[in-house]
Parts: sequence; C-alpha cells; structure tokens
Amino acid sequence: MGQRVVLVSGLSGAGRASILRALEDLGYEAVDNPPLTLTEALVGRAERPIAIGLDARSRGFDAAAVLATLERLRLNPDLRPELVFAYADEAALLRRFTETRRRHPLAPDGRVVDGIAAEVRITAPLRAAADLVIDTSDTPLPVLRRLVEARFSVAEPGTLGLMVLLMSFAYPNGLPREADLVFDARFLRNPHYDPMLRPLTGLDEDVAAYVEADPDFAAYFGQIEAMLALLLPRFVQEGKKYVTIAVGCTGGRHRSVRIVEKLADRLNACLTTGGHGGGPPAAAGPRAWQVTVAHRELAREGIVSSTVRRDRPGMLQAQEA
Repeated sequence: MGQRVVLVSGLSGAGRASILRALEDLGYEAVDNPPLTLTEALVGRAERPIAIGLDARSRGFDAAAVLATLERLRLNPDLRPELVFAYADEAALLRRFTETRRRHPLAPDGRVVDGIAAEVRITAPLRAAADLVIDTSDTPLPVLRRLVEARFSVAEPGTLGLMVLLMSFAYPNGLPREADLVFDARFLRNPHYDPMLRPLTGLDEDVAAYVEADPDFAAYFGQIEAMLALLLPRFVQEGKKYVTIAVGCTGGRHRSVRIVEKLADRLNACLTTGGHGGGPPAAAGPRAWQVTVAHRELAREGIVSSTVRRDRPGMLQAQEA
C-alpha cells in the first residue's frame, strides 16, 4: 500500500497543530513547519508514516509550491501522500484568537480579521486541492481526534475494515459538517420535559427506557437499521474507509444519544439480517467495520471526556481526549 505521508495545512487557529498531535499519537513521525524545500528530503528519510505541517508561517511557503511538492511525492509508487486542510469560519477563528490573546501571524501589527482574510486568500488553492478538508468550527477536540484516527490509522490494511463514526448532536448548534448520513430524532418524546430525567442523559437507563417507550421509536429505529443494512455492506465492498453517521435532537443530550448508543451495540453485533426486516446489518466479512461513538454536546459540556471505540460486542475501549 505504500508509506503514508500526510501534509497538514490550514488556517491559523483552525486546529492544524491538534491534527498533527493526533497523527503523532497514531505513530506518525510529526514535523511542524519545516522549510518547504526540505519536505521531500524529510519524507525520503522517514522510516515510518510521516506527517508534516505546512502553513503560511513556513519558510518559503507558497501554495503552488506545496501542490507541486505533493504531485512529485505522488509519482513515487512507494508513498501514499495526502493533503489535509484544517478550516474554520471567521467567527470561530476570531473567538479563538480572542481567547488566547494571540496575534495573527499574517497581521502581527494589525487586525486579526485582516490576517484571516489574507490567509484564506493565500491558502485557497490548498483547500481546493485537499484530499480532506476538516471544518473545525463546531468540532470538539475529542471528535476531531477520532476523525483523524478513523482516516489515518496505521494498522495493517484489512484489519480494521470500514471505520464507522456514530455521532449525536444538537440541531441548534449546527449539523456536523463531516456527516455522511444524518437522522433526526426530534419527533420522539423529549425527556427534557420530565423534571426527573432532564439532568440525565441518553447514557442513563431511565432515559433510554423513556425514549424507547415512544410508540414510534421501534419503527423509526428499524428503518435506520434497514437503511444501514443496505448501505454499510456496500460501502465495505466498494472499499470505502470511513463513514460518519449523525443523529440529532434538540439538545443533543437524550434522544440522539440513546439512538447512537443503541446503533453502536447493534452494529457491533454483526448479526445476519433477513433483508429489509429491520434487523442489524450483516457483516461483509470478519471485522467488516469498527464503530466509534462520539457525543458532541456531552463532550462540550464535559459530561464525557472521551470518545469510545466499540471494538467488538460487549467490549468498550475509551480513547482519551
């Protein structure tokens, strides 16, 4: 398959450094902001997967030169180079610079907003050509890490199969922009209006029982399962490496959390379904997929501090944020 080479670029404050750290934790050799002219030499000397951060602060930075370097790396059949671009909207970037009280590297003596605008313009060709654009505007760090892990794991080919990320979220806080499939749970009865259940979450048994007691829950959940029974085995057959399935409700704490947890359990069961009977999807082979759970709003509130990888039925392995 070739040695993995990940070039990480993006806007200042958009999470490029966090992506590099996540890759380093995966076993990549991580080099941040080397002179652009040394990029190919670093790749040539690497004895394991390598991740290289390149942004507007890099010596000799030029978007066209970065793309030319990437194309030369792609000519080497022993390499698997990819370009990742970290992006966030202006409001998120301004908030982050304000919180850290840092100056923008492209406007050290001017307004942060001017530096953002200049960097957006300079890096536009990289964003357009990137193999993966990660919008971190509303993405908590634990979710960002799992997105990176799902895409860039250095495990042996074929041992992990399809990486399935199941994510709960709150609609008022925006759709997860990385989602491939989105399901809406807002029509189910809401535990928020029960004073005893309001402070709890979909991780609690009482909330789970309340949500599943809705007369339409079983039919709706069965429809989701039936769709995944059709789609996931086809994704595996076609060689798709990762898919993000998001379930949303009003607060992202009760209904969506419960559905995500139940889906994770059913997907890991990997039982054979009788077609469109609403059962769990059939596995397309050993370890056809690996399931990861992320609860976006619970992570933001500090209720959960990690995402969870569901390696096999009955087994949970926490991945620290």
